[in-house]
Amino acid sequence: MTLSGQILSAMQNQLPEARHLQMAARWHDQAPALLMRLQALYGDRKDFSDWCVTLMRAVADVAAQRPDALLKLDQQRAQDKDWFCRQEMLGYCTYVDRFAGNLIGVLEKIPHLTEMGVRYLHLLPFLRAREGENDGGFAVSNFSEIEPRFGTMEDLRNLTTQLRAAGISLCSDFVLNHVADDHRWALAAKKGDQHYQDFFYCYSDRTEPNHFEQSLGQVFPQAAPGNFSYVESLQRWVWTTFYPYQWDLNYTNPAVFAEAALALLHLANQGIEVFRLDSTAYLWKRAGSNCMDQPEAHWILQALRSIVEIAAPGVLLKAEAILPTAQLPAYLGSQNPKINECHLAYHSSLMTAAWAALSEQNVSMLAQVIQNTPALPEHASWLTYVRCHDDIGWNILATEALGANSNAGTAAARKRLSKIAQFFSGEGDSYARGASFQASNPNAVHGSVGMASALCGYAAARNAQEDTLARRRLLLLYGLALTFGGLPVIYMGDELAQGNDALYRENPTRANDSRWLQRPEIDHQAYTGRHDAATRSGQLFTELCQLLRQRRLLPQLAATQARQWIDSGRAELLIFARGDLTHEPLFYVANFSDHAVQIDLTLLKQYRHERLDLIDVLSQQIYVEACIHPVILQPYAQLWLHHAAEPSNGGPIKKESSVIFCNFDGQV
Repeated sequence: MTLSGQILSAMQNQLPEARHLQMAARWHDQAPALLMRLQALYGDRKDFSDWCVTLMRAVADVAAQRPDALLKLDQQRAQDKDWFCRQEMLGYCTYVDRFAGNLIGVLEKIPHLTEMGVRYLHLLPFLRAREGENDGGFAVSNFSEIEPRFGTMEDLRNLTTQLRAAGISLCSDFVLNHVADDHRWALAAKKGDQHYQDFFYCYSDRTEPNHFEQSLGQVFPQAAPGNFSYVESLQRWVWTTFYPYQWDLNYTNPAVFAEAALALLHLANQGIEVFRLDSTAYLWKRAGSNCMDQPEAHWILQALRSIVEIAAPGVLLKAEAILPTAQLPAYLGSQNPKINECHLAYHSSLMTAAWAALSEQNVSMLAQVIQNTPALPEHASWLTYVRCHDDIGWNILATEALGANSNAGTAAARKRLSKIAQFFSGEGDSYARGASFQASNPNAVHGSVGMASALCGYAAARNAQEDTLARRRLLLLYGLALTFGGLPVIYMGDELAQGNDALYRENPTRANDSRWLQRPEIDHQAYTGRHDAATRSGQLFTELCQLLRQRRLLPQLAATQARQWIDSGRAELLIFARGDLTHEPLFYVANFSDHAVQIDLTLLKQYRHERLDLIDVLSQQIYVEACIHPVILQPYAQLWLHHAAEPSNGGPIKKESSVIFCNFDGQV
């Protein structure tokens, strides 16, 4: 019997007979890619065939335990593989305790999420974490237990059930690259267990670490310099890319891959529908390289994707790979449709370039990112966002910062990015009130931290006019994330214009990590006043919800729809089209400057050769013969223009209400 046949037989033995045919179909669909990747990773081992059979028997055993409600979900999503690509999809990202105290508290916030139209909730790390310093929960001590102050596994199952009833998928972080130094694997390694010492990179002296360090960068050079830590109880140097208490896992050991895959599947059986795979670029180490984005890291993710498709096809995988645009598509899979990787990938370059455009009042880098973003493979989507729990890393735009002068050199690019970083740290006459974050190496540009509202100028606003400008900037950035094409995610508190939390400096376990500036507890006063138009939070919440409602009505904004950048000829203006360009596209027009800009919409005539009447679906204002009359776009204004003959909201268009000059707020 072939290896494939042995594996299928072993898997079917773990399942009820009624599921044999279904498992056979899934196995035959995924086996070629899975076995190819496992062979490439571990095929040189003498026990490779036996290991594969043992692994997949265990996978089938977990699949056999999958609850009926999740089996039904698997079946639905297997038939609708683009369910997460539609324009109705909207995400929200938050910490359990900062948002609601614990998992039971999150239940009480479901109405708030549904009010905005949220369909995807990313709760940042909630598994049991290391006591004391734990990198915000990313130093995981146990993959099968909930952090006690958040609740229990039963609470998690109840939450996922209630979220699913509300049409919301729960996303959990799954840290692939490392575990905490008090994880049972690390504790066993410290006690001399060779089996578990092989789960990590352990060296008796500095010879090999020194060799690796020659080509390695540093993630936290100020707080945790170097990539190796000496562990006294082990009397070894251990690879610790991030912090000394986070031990990198050794994926050259197939036992590590098996443990990780099974742990993820067990969590999926609790109702988690999306996994954010943390630090995916770091999974494979190779001497002489920077040990990032190695081919084997992709093979690991591809093998994991195949296993998920076999055992829990209703589950999505999201790559946390913060890399330049050119390197991102690989995390969504190869050109071979049979070799898939993650369903979702963060479009970090888009986010970073949008902030840069605000700082420079120039969209040149943003335009480059948009033009260089490739078409998505089938059944995949970008994750678009404005802020997250991490810093804004400007070095990701090193190529774009060179601009048209590709021979300018890295010094010129670094100078340009440094100026942007200084702007968001509040230097000079900046309206931003953020802070700097340690750079990945001494010659690189420091990142920026801070809540979106503070970076947009709310914290510095001295009067109503400046408050309005701050609101427009924040809405502009979210407008881009909502229209670009992907799954947009709101970061906690952004909908309320929530500000920075400087109190983190008083907590000794957080004081050395300025990212806690953007991890505040929910502002209960702003939350309860979000419907009061007289308040800052109420004004922003109302206008953001308007954007969200309109997006749900526009099929052109689905992730699967085409996108085309349009050259406006103005440094401040960003224009792109979404949807079928030959039939009713939607045009996104945005002014990234602090001054009004006159725009001639003649450049849109190429997409509509007859009379061009346009409606801004945000304000419902109409531009009759838009190509004849120039339009004045106010500071930080955005238009979502649709052909007026096809109103997006299904209602009639009254030509007598048409105007020529207007801004986002509807002021003539």
